[in-house]
Amino acid sequence: MLITKTFHDIPTQLDPEGRALRIFVISPSIPRYPQAKFPGVVVFSEIYQVTGPVERFASQIASQGFVVACPSIYHEFEGPEAIPYDVEGTDRGNKYKIEKTVAAFDEDTKLTIDLLCSLPNCNGRIGATGMCLGGHLAFRAAFDQRVLASVCFFATDVHSATLGKGKSDDTLIRVRNGDLTGKGELVLIFGKQDTHVPRAGRDLIRTTLEDANVTLSFLEVQAQHAFIRDESSKGRWDAALTRSLFSFMMEVFDRTIGVDLGPPVDNTKPPEHVC
Repeated sequence: MLITKTFHDIPTQLDPEGRALRIFVISPSIPRYPQAKFPGVVVFSEIYQVTGPVERFASQIASQGFVVACPSIYHEFEGPEAIPYDVEGTDRGNKYKIEKTVAAFDEDTKLTIDLLCSLPNCNGRIGATGMCLGGHLAFRAAFDQRVLASVCFFATDVHSATLGKGKSDDTLIRVRNGDLTGKGELVLIFGKQDTHVPRAGRDLIRTTLEDANVTLSFLEVQAQHAFIRDESSKGRWDAALTRSLFSFMMEVFDRTIGVDLGPPVDNTKPPEHVC
């Protein structure tokens, strides 16, 4: 499917200087059907903003029939341009990650979902995905009742609760409080060799979600951090594994937001047998 690309600059409330959030939008294009509507997906980036690998990842989703929105998450600190994959860029991205408040990250998420729902080519059925920092933001996006599925790649800082200013986020606290119970589907994907999220951290996340009865798929694969990044991944990119997991993600999105299933029913009751 063909795609088109544009962007929107959205005013924010929590930035004291009122700098706009730039959201890049990648849309399916079917020339003979100008009024076609598609589900929406928010793609959250790593600490480097919307880089080439993130844009290519988002474009692949869009080409499957989804309107994709990619927010530039560090608008409080600099422009929407991608941050380089080098030592200085990594230091900047990690610095911003703990200077920005969790409330500001959440505001960006809300504004991005608001934008998707307002677009004439989006039908309002929303999913989310992201990698690294973006994996954590996609996890938190699931708290929004409009998000029906989140697929999170190697989400950082969830187990340690160290996202945002003060390095004290409430992601797992909210899970324990039931903020994801009975809501959309959550998928977490981690590499077993990922030094950012050790085994104890992965176990904590999984146990917390399962104890809260969250609809969950938890995948641990033979990979390192950033294994889906096709550029500057320091030898960690696994193209075959990425392709397989991308297909898994698209099955989740096709099933949860690609088809309107109507309201759910209580499937905990035993089926009635008719003689």
